[in-house]
Amino acid sequence: MSGNANICFKGVDGGRLLQELDQVGICASSGSACSAGLLNPSHVLLAIGVPANIARSSLRVTFGRENTIEDVDYLVENLARIVQKLR
Repeated sequence: MSGNANICFKGVDGGRLLQELDQVGICASSGSACSAGLLNPSHVLLAIGVPANIARSSLRVTFGRENTIEDVDYLVENLARIVQKLR
């Protein structure tokens, strides 16, 4: 079983956030799965009323069976540090 989480960080460029996460070995996306690789904000977020500037600050993370609580802790610790750095 897997699950997706989409989190928006106002004032943080989604592309830069992805680069920083990649540097610490965390794979994520900044848009919907069907628009991966595009620089445009997620059309799904736009359709539900999220403003474009906020949608560009989004992060999509998928968790699966192989993920552990330690994986989640690693994501949260690095995400907090990186978001603070980019703001």
